[in-house]
Amino acid sequence: MHDEDLQTLSRPATPRGSAGRPATTPADIHADPKWLGPVLVVAIVLAALNLRPAITSLGALFEEARTGLHMSGTVAGLITSVPAFCFAVFGVTAPRLSRRFGPAAVVCAGMAAVAAGLLIRPFADSAAAFLAASALSLAGIALTNVLLPVIVKRWFPDRVGTMTGLYSMALAAGTSLAAAATVPLTSALGGNWRTGLLVWAVLAVAAVLPWLPVAAASRREKAAAPAAVQEDAGPSVVRSRTAWALACYFGLQATGAYVTMGWLPQIFRDAGVSASTAGVLLAVTMVMGVPLAFVIPGLAGRMRHQGPIAAVLGLFGLAGYLGLYLAPAAGAWAWALLLGVSNCAFPLVITMIGLRAKSPAGVVKLSAFAQSTGYLISIPGPLVIGTLYQHSGGWDLPLALMAGLLVPQIALGVLAGRDRTIEDECGMRD
Repeated sequence: MHDEDLQTLSRPATPRGSAGRPATTPADIHADPKWLGPVLVVAIVLAALNLRPAITSLGALFEEARTGLHMSGTVAGLITSVPAFCFAVFGVTAPRLSRRFGPAAVVCAGMAAVAAGLLIRPFADSAAAFLAASALSLAGIALTNVLLPVIVKRWFPDRVGTMTGLYSMALAAGTSLAAAATVPLTSALGGNWRTGLLVWAVLAVAAVLPWLPVAAASRREKAAAPAAVQEDAGPSVVRSRTAWALACYFGLQATGAYVTMGWLPQIFRDAGVSASTAGVLLAVTMVMGVPLAFVIPGLAGRMRHQGPIAAVLGLFGLAGYLGLYLAPAAGAWAWALLLGVSNCAFPLVITMIGLRAKSPAGVVKLSAFAQSTGYLISIPGPLVIGTLYQHSGGWDLPLALMAGLLVPQIALGVLAGRDRTIEDECGMRD
């Protein structure tokens, strides 16, 4: 990317309505300062980097944390189920908080909650305190999950695909980095699991800093805006078939991602692959998301209908599950790559959330609805797969179920990718 491209990327664009007219936003009342664009790009990237380390760093040290805190099997299982539950529950509150305080201020508070939870968690002396600190971080992540597409739509409406790709790539990089680096960092810092978890609080604190001036500028802008603009609540998303399609698509892709992260190494180990190689294969699957998370949103943003991308990603997943069924060990590297491509449905659905609404108010409601409903849909997936594996004694039935779920996922992706907005479906005018 050239210097002039970076300058263009960091310059907030003037929001446009569907007919090319400037959309009614607070920006029309109070001009953005020149420094806001570059700082906002940095803030978005740092926020995205912090959306998964709270989860994947714990996964890398979960056995040590469980032993150190004397967790029962029930409590340990509860902690592994908490992320999706928190994302669903706290994500619902994002639209109301965004209307009252502005999306930038809420993301700033969300990043502060992530940092506070990661700072407190390593010092917890009981499983209950550890769970509470984790929930604090996850609440901040949930709010940021919902509102980053809104931030992009508000300040970069002409570059939704590019900016979504940028923060999706950062999210994938943060996920992979925490999974791969937590154990080596823990060893280098003395071997204490508490220290290994505390390291990630440093990155979270760094993410808060650029959001402070952005939030302050946004609050000044909100104070100068007319009440009609401030109270714009957006459309009623439950009336939109596109919103429901996005929510269900989000839920099915999240189910596939959680099953992959939770069970793929075990699938390979049961096929005779060594434990170390199985871990590397999972890392390959996750790392695939880094470059593709940037490419796919940019491509989707240039297309009127994103359904073909959803279909191609689903077909990659079907090929991967078929390979795991027929020859899990012989083609392990190929299946890991195919499933890594298929899991890039996440940046696609985040891009579609930004494209399926005309206004920031519409995006915040659509994002909250799609992500909260989607995460609720995804909660049973890994548990059902584990139960089927335990009772059937193998992976044939679980793999058949995962392949079968990709069929409605493809259909929902095609439906959600149609060139229409939730405002049109709800009968709202520009």
